Amino acid sequence: MRVRFAITVALAVTFAQPLTGRLAKGDTQLDNAVQTALDIGQAVGAASACPDIAQARVRSLTERFKTALQQFGGTNDENATVGTAFDQGLIFGGRSSGSPRLRCESAIRSLTDWEANKAPLIQSRIDAPAAPVAPEPASPSVAAMPAAPSPPAFTPPVVEPVVVAAPIVAPPVVAPPILATVQGVTDKEIRFGMAAPFSGPAQELGRQMRLGIDTAFGMVNDADGINGRKLILVAADDGYEPTRTGAAMKQLYEKDLVFGFIGNVGTPTTAVALPYAMTHRALFFGAFTGAPLLRSDPPDRYVFNYRASYAEETFAVVHYLVKIRRLKPEQIAVFAQQDGYGDAGFEGVTSAMRALNPNGDTGVIPRFGYQRNTDDVDGAIGQLLQYQRLHTTAPIKAIVMVATAKAAAKFIGNTRERVAGLVYTNVSFVGSTALARELLAVGPKAADGAIVTQVVPPVDSYSSVVLNYKAALAKYAPNAAPDYVSFEGYLAANVLIEGLRRVGPQIDTERLVNALEAIRDFDLGVGPKISFGSGAHQALHKIWGTQLDDKGSYKAINLE
Repeated sequence: MRVRFAITVALAVTFAQPLTGRLAKGDTQLDNAVQTALDIGQAVGAASACPDIAQARVRSLTERFKTALQQFGGTNDENATVGTAFDQGLIFGGRSSGSPRLRCESAIRSLTDWEANKAPLIQSRIDAPAAPVAPEPASPSVAAMPAAPSPPAFTPPVVEPVVVAAPIVAPPVVAPPILATVQGVTDKEIRFGMAAPFSGPAQELGRQMRLGIDTAFGMVNDADGINGRKLILVAADDGYEPTRTGAAMKQLYEKDLVFGFIGNVGTPTTAVALPYAMTHRALFFGAFTGAPLLRSDPPDRYVFNYRASYAEETFAVVHYLVKIRRLKPEQIAVFAQQDGYGDAGFEGVTSAMRALNPNGDTGVIPRFGYQRNTDDVDGAIGQLLQYQRLHTTAPIKAIVMVATAKAAAKFIGNTRERVAGLVYTNVSFVGSTALARELLAVGPKAADGAIVTQVVPPVDSYSSVVLNYKAALAKYAPNAAPDYVSFEGYLAANVLIEGLRRVGPQIDTERLVNALEAIRDFDLGVGPKISFGSGAHQALHKIWGTQLDDKGSYKAINLE
């Protein structure tokens, strides 16, 4: 018999509708599993956004759900559907409306309810054995007739062989056989995975990157897909914590059985994800990071980047500060996250300083830092103020920031009045929309003049590629505003789609890599044309400049 679940709370209808529409009609247990996953995800997402809730409780419920999903006993597609419902619930819960106090109170109640539930979160599928059917008596009239199909299962009609006297016919045209053994590829779909933060302080980056990729995939799927196959994106949450990335990658590749990866977010997390992907010779495409570990020389065969590197972003902004703003190199400091992301940005500044100095001497570049997944910037601010007191004849005039939105906004907001005239620049990973929102919460003076380097064209332009992106976003995510991160996901996915189109019906990783490496002068619509090769796996090297005004809007600026 099908088993119903005893506990489900209010459904996130907005997210439930597109998922339940994919379920087999009448499959109430899978429907209930999706509903339960949505509810648990919503509880976890809301709890993650509440500072009054210990993250150990959040992790505990998340692990209970993952264990329950493993015990569910569904097919790979069913488990992926339930897992996706949980991810969507995370997003819904993290964006709950109301005051922070009320949101926290609601999150605490919901989390406590789930913790008190000692029943299995998702019960295994239990199918009733088919009732015995007595054989019908033989009848000459019935036996002479072909058996009728018995709905809902499809039974091919019985066709009696017909003997024909040696016809002369041309050999039939047979389509190339489908490679049935390729993981993540069926005759109906190609499944990609994405490990990114969908909880914690960096969750907006994961959400936006996923939104852009899903939008590009939606456009292709509505046009009959790639050789009849739909593109599917399966996401796993690593919270922007490297300690969780390995499990997320393993879940995607070994349980969700994805073909390859697209749009992974973050440098410290990529340091864990990349070796796993390379060990399995899986495609690692369009990660949201400009770190050098993805840019080996010559490039790793299975790694392709859409975006320019952090070295290119920081070089462009240091060149701008020195050549356009007329600052001296020694007047530039770095505020960076204390991990691989911050290190990559700092190395870019160092390279730029070396290139600008004829003697190749960079001097001592001041660096102030903070811990990942926090906005604890008080120590960095104290170091900046102390530096200014000790260097009154050559104070710092500009800060190159390699940070996330909350930390960057807090640093800017707490130093603008105390260190007059500072120029603040940020690399694209900061998340432009999130940074503008955080700075406006501090006040219009905090936002005004902040610079962000971009690896995509300005989203307020009227270029064809921007208009196409906005039209697609309006169709597949009508409530979402255009965003630099989702635009990057959309563009990266379209480069991958071009490679998939060129492979043909027989697809595997090696064929796809060969097709990507054969791309020459592909016009994505962003200006520079894209060319790959066995020694070139980065689509673009161009950097665009944008600057915030006191209303939180970005305006294009010329960095050259």
